[in-house]
Amino acid sequence: MAEEDKNGAAEGLPPPPPVPPDFTPAKSEPEPVKKKAAPRLPMARRGLGNKGQKIQILTNHFKVNVTNVDGHFFHYSVALFYEDGRPVDGKGVGRKVLDRVHETYDTELAGKDFAYDGEKSLFTIGALPRNKMEFTVVLEDVTSNRNNGNSSPAAADEGPNESDRKRLRRPYQSKSFKVEISFAAKIPMQAIANALRGQESENSQEALRVLDIILRQHAAKQGCLLVRQSFFHNDPKNFVDVGGGVLGCRGFHSSFRTTQSGLSLNIDVSTTMIIQPGPVVDFLIANQNAKDPFTLDWAKAKRMLKNLRVKTSPTNQEYKITGLSERSCREQTFTLKQKGKDGEGDEITVYDYFVNHRNIDLRYSADLPCINVGKPKRPTYFPIELCNLVSLQRYTKSLSTFQRSSLVEKSRQKPQERMQVLSNALKINKYDAEPLLRACGISISSNFTQVEGRVLPPPKLKTGGDDFVPRNGRWNFNNKRLVDPTKIERWAVVNFSARCNIQGLISDLIKCGKMKGIMVEDPFDVFEESPQFRRAPPLVRVEKMFEEVQSKLPGAPKFLLCLLPERKNCDIYGPWKRKNLAEFGIVTQCIAPTRVNDQYITNVLLKINAKLGGLNSMLTVEHAPAIPMVSKVPTIILGMDVSHGSPGQSDVPSIAAVVSSRQWPSISRYRASVRTQSPKVEMIDNLFKRASDTEDEGIMREALLDFYVSSGKRKPEHIIIFRDGVSESQFNQVLNIELDQIIEACKFLDEKWSPKFTVIIAQKNHHTKFFQPGDPNNVPPGTIIDNKVCHPRNYDFYLCAHAGMIGTTRPTHYHVLYDEIGFSPDDLQELVHNLSYV
Repeated sequence: MAEEDKNGAAEGLPPPPPVPPDFTPAKSEPEPVKKKAAPRLPMARRGLGNKGQKIQILTNHFKVNVTNVDGHFFHYSVALFYEDGRPVDGKGVGRKVLDRVHETYDTELAGKDFAYDGEKSLFTIGALPRNKMEFTVVLEDVTSNRNNGNSSPAAADEGPNESDRKRLRRPYQSKSFKVEISFAAKIPMQAIANALRGQESENSQEALRVLDIILRQHAAKQGCLLVRQSFFHNDPKNFVDVGGGVLGCRGFHSSFRTTQSGLSLNIDVSTTMIIQPGPVVDFLIANQNAKDPFTLDWAKAKRMLKNLRVKTSPTNQEYKITGLSERSCREQTFTLKQKGKDGEGDEITVYDYFVNHRNIDLRYSADLPCINVGKPKRPTYFPIELCNLVSLQRYTKSLSTFQRSSLVEKSRQKPQERMQVLSNALKINKYDAEPLLRACGISISSNFTQVEGRVLPPPKLKTGGDDFVPRNGRWNFNNKRLVDPTKIERWAVVNFSARCNIQGLISDLIKCGKMKGIMVEDPFDVFEESPQFRRAPPLVRVEKMFEEVQSKLPGAPKFLLCLLPERKNCDIYGPWKRKNLAEFGIVTQCIAPTRVNDQYITNVLLKINAKLGGLNSMLTVEHAPAIPMVSKVPTIILGMDVSHGSPGQSDVPSIAAVVSSRQWPSISRYRASVRTQSPKVEMIDNLFKRASDTEDEGIMREALLDFYVSSGKRKPEHIIIFRDGVSESQFNQVLNIELDQIIEACKFLDEKWSPKFTVIIAQKNHHTKFFQPGDPNNVPPGTIIDNKVCHPRNYDFYLCAHAGMIGTTRPTHYHVLYDEIGFSPDDLQELVHNLSYV
């Protein structure tokens, strides 16, 4: 192709012919460009609700006054290097280095305090003297997570590398660092005031982030463990043992929030998991539930200990564990260098070195592996009994069911107790002494913010007989028939060695079912576990039992009632569910029958009835059809969530689940769809999934077709979406990515169909709590709050729909992002409240 010159004419070609004067260019038909619609944004509040009985409530938001709104935060990037110019990659050194910069170069920094995030950002109020500054500082005793070679004369396997040996001789007690600080951005404090008027911007989010970083730094200076916006003090009063060498550690969450009544500091009690500090052996014994150090599984121990920090006695040096020795302390050898002699040293065992050369008495380490804190090529060994785990090290693996229930039990707090702890937290934290907060002109009130709530009356419910009104958020089915009872037929009982009167249980089930309207046939058979498998691993017990059931029954059962041997967290439960539900689609109900009374059997029957497609109760308004905007027009209600593997399991796929209502005008009947997707991805990527021009394998198609078939061939004109588990930073993705997929799935079914959408986010893990002044009880069920502590612009509200029986109620925070259907605030709040009873 000829090369084009600057004017676009190709070289070496004749000029184009002249254009005649009367020429009008023919209009070419352009390809219709799909216009990219402007992204949807979360809607603004439509007003406040009015319904319900007014009630005074306190909340754990503390009012913040900001006087210095004319100043600027200056953002600087921080880069750290060792003296040889390598960048510092270890975490945990940064704060120490910058503290030293602050002490050493006070005048060069014009006496300014700064807020450092521990990583690459630093903020000051007003500018530093220069845009780029370099400092060198020396730190003694660097005990970061990095260990450089071998410092104390512990046992080491030295390579012949000369430069390494030189570096070893230099006492590693001190180290120098180069710090570069360079200007990155300027953030006006005025942005905070703008956010309070509902004008949020990149700047206002940054400015609030700076305030949160000041809090984090304040906590770091007090020696706290920092986990996002939560702080944990090293105080054994705050530790509770949950088993397996793991402690729950109580601390505080604190973060700044913009609300309708101004800036507030939200403080709440928070818990994180830490490793039991102290002797390594004690931790391992607890972790593996072993009886002594000689029965430990060392392969498991090695995985567990990797990267944990220990202090070694008697020098009290801190190191990071890199592994364990291959051989025991008595057998593991290394080369001991002779002082003053270059060349070969003597081979000596670790045990011999510590006992004879350092005169340290070893009681039990001789036959156990040593702890290695060195590099892969150059190990550094310590006998295990000289190693103590440092306090406040997070435990990030998933908790066992037993640990989880133990944690819940030990960390609950009644409302009054929680208020007391929070009041004390404000006193302990002494935020008014923090120089940066003072420089911002920030003062924090020590009083809980008072808000006005409204208590909505509970909806009337309908059973098989009459209507009734729940009291205090609960209701009882004793002596009531169910709205739509099923039949329990083609079923059997499976008993995993539970001791109980099975015939009595079956006859109670049949009798109680009759009163509810459920026809319970006699079971095919009772399958007792063979005693020889009682001690077998869970998977084996499940397989054997399932084979037994398959061999005796004429065909697949419709339902299995399964008796589990122990009350809580039975390890058969998971494998049994998977076998039945995932592999064979058999409905099961597990029970651990200890005290079996009528109430217990009623509750079990409610679960079975729902699982077999019956309906226990419904809202009276749904029967009458009288729900605003929902009963008049075909409406489908969706609930969507994604669940992720625990932090310890990085390769477990995440699971997206969608429940969808069916049989309109009913809103009490649901079906569920699940799909796996990439680990840790919060957005659901399978709502619409085009397999070919006519095939959509997504979740929405299933839900919409089922609605259509079960609702008398009606397409939903309204689609109401409840989305769980999404943080504020991802609201725009839900509105633009997920909602687009749902709209595409609709268009794929019928190009001309345009339903109206309402999108609501429901958040449970936030830190706003509500209290009744001077009342030890939780706020009553039905309490709704949409003023004062809600967002200055966006449409959000808090609802405590349930009775808080234990601990402090956790309100659900609803954010209405989008509403084409056009609910009034009262109608929408009432719908959400009603749905809580479904």
